[in-house]
Amino acid sequence: MKITMRYFLALLLANFLLFGRVAVSDAQEIISVDRPGIAQVLENVTPAVVNISVTGRAAVPQNPLLNDPYFRRFFDMPDQPQTRPVQSAGSGVIIDAADGYILTNHHVVKDAEEVTIVLQDRREIPAKVIGSDAATDIALLQIDAAGLKAVPISDSDSLRVGDYVAAIGNPFGIGQTVTTGIVSALSRQTGINADGYEDFIQTDASINPGNSGGALVDFDGNLVGINSAIISPAGGNVGIGFAVPINMAMSIVDQLLEYGEIRRGMLGVRITDLTPDIGEALDLEVSAGAVVSSVEPDSPAQAAGIEAGDVIVAVDEHIIKSASDLRNTIGLTRAGEEVAIGLVRENRRLAFDVRIGNAGTTAEAGIRADERSVLEGAQLSNIPESDEAYGEVQGVLVSAVEQGSRAYRSGLEAGDIITAVNRQPVTSRSQMLRILEDINGTVALNVRRGEQLLFLIVR
Repeated sequence: MKITMRYFLALLLANFLLFGRVAVSDAQEIISVDRPGIAQVLENVTPAVVNISVTGRAAVPQNPLLNDPYFRRFFDMPDQPQTRPVQSAGSGVIIDAADGYILTNHHVVKDAEEVTIVLQDRREIPAKVIGSDAATDIALLQIDAAGLKAVPISDSDSLRVGDYVAAIGNPFGIGQTVTTGIVSALSRQTGINADGYEDFIQTDASINPGNSGGALVDFDGNLVGINSAIISPAGGNVGIGFAVPINMAMSIVDQLLEYGEIRRGMLGVRITDLTPDIGEALDLEVSAGAVVSSVEPDSPAQAAGIEAGDVIVAVDEHIIKSASDLRNTIGLTRAGEEVAIGLVRENRRLAFDVRIGNAGTTAEAGIRADERSVLEGAQLSNIPESDEAYGEVQGVLVSAVEQGSRAYRSGLEAGDIITAVNRQPVTSRSQMLRILEDINGTVALNVRRGEQLLFLIVR
């Protein structure tokens, strides 16, 4: 009996050891094969993301009292402002391994005296700044090194909200770090760079100081953006980060390599968004676009035949959704290039070929519109015989505008001639007032100012 029991226990222990080990081995194999993640993708991408060390100089803060001439005379002040050496860190992305080209942000290398690239294999290589563009916050560097690896470049226009992305960079200078998230929004305008061109990809992948200039890649390992900015009350990540779309960045790269500078395009129009109330006032069938409020004299737009009141809805194959969309598209088009402008004029679809001008010749701005829809503050009259426009122009003369009034804030000026209200031609003051009585919402005015035709919106 004892022998039988011992035999049974021995057999049970042998089975446990044999099958238990097999089960553990099988489980480990399953885990190693089916473990989720993008490790393989990152192994191919991370060698192309570099750390950037920048050395420069910054002005030394002075006591405000030294700005007063009375106090300055008691001190021996240098003629030139004093500076001190400063160091900063950022990130970059290798986009061309053969020629050593690296993309980063303009603000990372701004005013840099020395730029050093630290590769993933810890090599430190001096870099040359090929060019930089503050308006898009993009800079192009170059290094001379062997064994580089570039990241594949994607089409950022194909991104959709909800796509998975990974941000790779050097946050706080601690070393290469990967965070993941989704595309939270597209074509985001933030106002961070008031005079710049913004079309940001917004993501909730953690982006912190030091990530600037790093890579935003999709889960196929393709570069879709250059991490640029964050919104944070305390300077850390709160899940709202922004990246420059790679299509925008590469358009800057192409110009820097070809010209050594950015030759930004200009159309020569003042524009505003097509809002629902403007669309209703003009009885338009389109719901998105950029409304032309005025056309600059001797501009490419005037030469092509674009008029105030037109709604621009396309540039080549690109659909225009807003005034900022048009500004970005034209601003990133090379001066001298010919594009097809699609627009709507009185619900007729038209197309004009326009040769883009140089942005240095004409500024672009929106118009100011008032919140209410009456022309309070404007004195209107029939065009007098003494006016040089008498007999030449049909309309109503704005003889005076009260400063600070609704009419003033809407852009009307003394001497303007209103030729149409909501597309209805006007020939006299009384007729125009009758038209205005029937309008409770937005008023769209066609205005002649000298030789210039304007399109003003009064809310």
